[in-house]
Amino acid sequence: MVLSLYKKVENFVEDSFIKAGYEWQIQHFKRTVYWISRLKPDADEALLISAIAHDIERAFRKSISHDDVKKSKEGFSDMRYLDIHQKEGAKIIEEFLKKQNADKKLIQRVKMLIFKHEIGGNTDQDLLKDADSLSFFENNTEHFIKKVVPTMGVERVKGKIDWMFNRISSEKAKKIALSWYEEAIKQLSD
Repeated sequence: MVLSLYKKVENFVEDSFIKAGYEWQIQHFKRTVYWISRLKPDADEALLISAIAHDIERAFRKSISHDDVKKSKEGFSDMRYLDIHQKEGAKIIEEFLKKQNADKKLIQRVKMLIFKHEIGGNTDQDLLKDADSLSFFENNTEHFIKKVVPTMGVERVKGKIDWMFNRISSEKAKKIALSWYEEAIKQLSD
């Protein structure tokens, strides 16, 4: 299957995160695409584009800082910051897709998916959220345990890990994530 627009978005995401100094996150995006494909083998190009680009806001972060999250009572699950993250990400990818002369319906679908990728809503938004969580557990928990715990503390990171697990909608995805979740909680306790 040739997805030329998807490939352009993938290159844009990779370039953006490399320029921002966050190349370690690229594997998370690629594995989110993988999990979308596993959970929905007939996923359309818009869903795959949304999976690779769901966190694009982080490469251009202007409205939210690490210190903002650190100061927040809710930490990583603070809806104020998640809302900004989702909205800004949807806007960034919309602008990129318009420059690529993408179909308007595809742009709107990608925007709708990214706009709710943290909290879900409809079936495909929930699917994206679940794939994001699976990839988080597969790729990002080690970073949070080793790099974020020293600056934000065990409780904040445990809150993030709990939230990423508890937000999973599908039983299939929850079963896949369970052993990774349990291992992350164990590592935090050690």
